[in-house]
Amino acid sequence: MIHLNGIYKQFGDTILYKDSSFQINPGYKMGLVGPNGAGKTSIFRLITGEESPDRGNITKPDKLNVAYFSQDVGEMSGRTVLEEILSGAEKVAKAAKRIKEIEKVLESSADHPIEDNEMAVILEEYGDLQSFFEQSGGYDLEARAKEIITGLGIMPEDHHRPVETFSGGWKMRIELAKVLLVMPDVLLMDEPTNHLDLESILWLENWLVNFKGSLLMTSHDRDFMNRIVNRIVSIENQKIVVYTGNYDFYEKERDIRKDQLMASHKRQQDMLAKEEEFIARFAARASHAAQVQSRVKKLEKIDRIEIPPDQQVMKFDFPTPPRSGVDVIKMENLGKYWVHPDGRKKQVFSGISGFIRRLDKVAIVGVNGAGKSTFLKTICGFTDATEGRTTMGPSVEMGYFSQYSLDVLDPDNTVLEEIQQRLPDATLGMARSLLGAFLFGGDTVNKKIKVLSGGEKSRVILATLMAKPLNFLVLDEPTNHLDILSREVLLDAIKNFEGTVAIVSHDRHFLRSIANRVFEIDHGEMRVYGGTYDEYLHKVEEKIKH
Repeated sequence: MIHLNGIYKQFGDTILYKDSSFQINPGYKMGLVGPNGAGKTSIFRLITGEESPDRGNITKPDKLNVAYFSQDVGEMSGRTVLEEILSGAEKVAKAAKRIKEIEKVLESSADHPIEDNEMAVILEEYGDLQSFFEQSGGYDLEARAKEIITGLGIMPEDHHRPVETFSGGWKMRIELAKVLLVMPDVLLMDEPTNHLDLESILWLENWLVNFKGSLLMTSHDRDFMNRIVNRIVSIENQKIVVYTGNYDFYEKERDIRKDQLMASHKRQQDMLAKEEEFIARFAARASHAAQVQSRVKKLEKIDRIEIPPDQQVMKFDFPTPPRSGVDVIKMENLGKYWVHPDGRKKQVFSGISGFIRRLDKVAIVGVNGAGKSTFLKTICGFTDATEGRTTMGPSVEMGYFSQYSLDVLDPDNTVLEEIQQRLPDATLGMARSLLGAFLFGGDTVNKKIKVLSGGEKSRVILATLMAKPLNFLVLDEPTNHLDILSREVLLDAIKNFEGTVAIVSHDRHFLRSIANRVFEIDHGEMRVYGGTYDEYLHKVEEKIKH
């Protein structure tokens, strides 16, 4: 269907890939992986024609319907949510209009005969349009638009709200709905789970599992990739390598191939050493000149096996924390409501009583808008409770990571200046060493905050947390913007952390690996489950059955 043949692409002095090929065939569901800056987004742009390869070619059928969801959301205004989504199916609407025009021509052909050649052309166009219209779900377009956007978290009562009243994260969902609506032959998706809550991720996951077309996507969500993809396209050291299997299979197979490469490299190095020793030993002897020359030529023809550099990842563990009291947080009839400008109250949660105790690792879960982030802010004292109270236990040293804390970084500071402001007691050497653990080495410490990516800003915040003797970590979506490898490093650090953790995350792999208690916020109430995240899911499923 889509073939990338012998692709070579370079930006400035950086070679992204050379002499690389892969193809997207019908039914392929492919995950695209690689380090930041490896050229994943460029693969999408090459396929859509937004960019061209420096060498090589890309072939695809002329009538292939390709849809692309990227992180760049265009300007949205002047339409309702539903109208905006339907605007994404402009080709389907044009096809419907043209079908009606042709039908009128065919109806009038009895009175106004059409030449056979012209009729053949009209009937061929008519057949193509009908096939496209049916494949794109043209007969139930509006119903599907409503189903998709509801699945992505915008409820029916908001379908007719103006799009300009929604935040950037919600506009991303609207843009995603536009792409899903057109039912393309090939769907390209760049981080589709960004800005989605767990319920919307599960809905999208199920939709993509049942999607009949082909898929190429990037995602930092390991579980999401494992459930959907049957192939991994990996950008490795300027090459594109395809693995048949899901992300877990790719990870194991990649390690096996690396071990095999290391073994082959060692055998070759041993062989080269022997040959070079022979050449050096007998180079001056006329009696061995032919043998020496033969071996020199042999070495010149050998393809040297190169060991690619390891991908850089964060390297850190939280320092051993001071011991806190047994009761870290005590909640007594805790409640929170917001007051609308017109005086109406919106209850977020109420009547919450209980404890978070030392060494608990608590997952806070609930649907989008349930109040998870508000709950964290309330127990930390960053927003006042409107009912009841929380009490922090003795000797508790708290660190708070918010998905919004990235916005409080000073955009005009350099990375080093930001760390020095937040850790005034740290020496220059300590600050540089700390930043090095979070992949800010050399001159990168002088990069301005305003030019950093979301992942880089997250690493700056995490660096400030690591540098303090904390025994209670409160983490609100800490994995947002982090790639899979960085998530794994953070996950290991939290698993090994000898303190207490309360976390909100939509990464199921993360919650499954960490939680020993689950607090579920549902319609303003909190239910507490002892045990792991998987045990919580099992109990919820059993409750639904009964």
